[in-house]
Amino acid sequence: MTRFKVPHTLTLLFGMMVLAMIATWIVPQGFFATEVLANGRSAVVPGTFALVEERHYLTPWQLLTAIPRAFASAQDVIFFVLILGGVLSVARATGTVDALIGRLLERFGEQPQKLIFMVVFCFALASSAIGTAGEYIPFVLILVALCKAMRLDAMTAVGMTVAGYGIGYGVSAINPFTVIIAQNIAELPVLSGWPLRVGIFLPFVLIGFHHVWRYSKQVLADPSRSMMAGLPCPLGDQAATSYPTLAFNHKLILGSFLLTIATIAWGIRVHGWYLDELSACFVAWGLLTIVLGRLDADTAASTFISGAIELTPTAILVGVARGISLVMEDGQILHSLVHGLSLPLSHVGAEAAAVGMLLIQTLLNFFVPSGSGQAYVTMPLMVPLSDLLGVPRQVAVLAYQFGDGFSNMIIPTNAVLMGIIGIAGVPYGHWFRFCLPLLLKLMAAAAVVLVLAVVFGYGQ
Repeated sequence: MTRFKVPHTLTLLFGMMVLAMIATWIVPQGFFATEVLANGRSAVVPGTFALVEERHYLTPWQLLTAIPRAFASAQDVIFFVLILGGVLSVARATGTVDALIGRLLERFGEQPQKLIFMVVFCFALASSAIGTAGEYIPFVLILVALCKAMRLDAMTAVGMTVAGYGIGYGVSAINPFTVIIAQNIAELPVLSGWPLRVGIFLPFVLIGFHHVWRYSKQVLADPSRSMMAGLPCPLGDQAATSYPTLAFNHKLILGSFLLTIATIAWGIRVHGWYLDELSACFVAWGLLTIVLGRLDADTAASTFISGAIELTPTAILVGVARGISLVMEDGQILHSLVHGLSLPLSHVGAEAAAVGMLLIQTLLNFFVPSGSGQAYVTMPLMVPLSDLLGVPRQVAVLAYQFGDGFSNMIIPTNAVLMGIIGIAGVPYGHWFRFCLPLLLKLMAAAAVVLVLAVVFGYGQ
């Protein structure tokens, strides 16, 4: 029997574009009336849906022309992603990231509970701030080696890494690859609603920490209870991987990064900066990092290009994913789909609808594991749907974040996850059994937050 293979995300997205075109031939075409709110945002008017008088059929040629139009429509996000990828690559080339993580591991390596908390916390903080994910892969063997020295196992190392990564994305306050993109689609002020997301950051981190630490205590007490018992360690008898010393120039680079983040926050709040200005700030930090890291110009240039190349797939997905909603808009079925989705949810109330959005985003992440890609696939539908159901748009964005971030920890279509467990020698079936209870805990907590956010009018 041939095993089912999940297609590449780009294949899925283009397939969705084709399905969207076919849907324009079948789904009734119609519109809601819209109105401009006091804050300048446009919103649909509930109860105003009406079918068009004459159907407009999209052609395959119009499907193809929608692709470059979609790239043009999403150009600010695409260029921001490429610039940020290049700058972060330059920062990694200075050794600052390795030195920082190495210093933390050196300090807390003899205290498992502190090590686990610090790794989960720091990885979550980095993912929340700048969307780091694949950058953690080089540190997996370091964590495996330290866990081995502390009589723990590779599952503990993967657990603290992935828990930090997934929770950071799920409750991010400023992640440029998820929060900014989703809020841009929802026509919300950039990084608005951050106090709640900052407030729930530590509680969710503690959920992840408790899950990993509870498991690690079982292994310390009885090594036979390890899920990795009987499986070979990828390190064999190797000692812990070495890492560079956190030098003075590394500290200067880290300090300048914090200053850059503060400058961005000030610019957004005081001057209404957006992606152009945010990109400029990161370019400035990149140039300063080159000087502080003592990189020569040619090395910095090639490193920047390499970093941008690494995120080119993400940029392409952003563009193609934008094409899905563009085709639905051209075919005049976007509001028809929203109307259809709103009918069953309209009977359960805004609170239950918010939880329903969380479940939808979680399921869709299996097929579109790219956070930015998923934003463009789902948010054009969720935003007007939230308007109809009385769910604040900020809550719809939060439901997207939860669904995308938390499910990243378990879906096999997530390349970063598969890379991490592959390096650590953890079979996916073993990881699924470890991670599923954690995912259920996080989803339950997320549902509570969403219900309370609706009750208290978060974002209104």
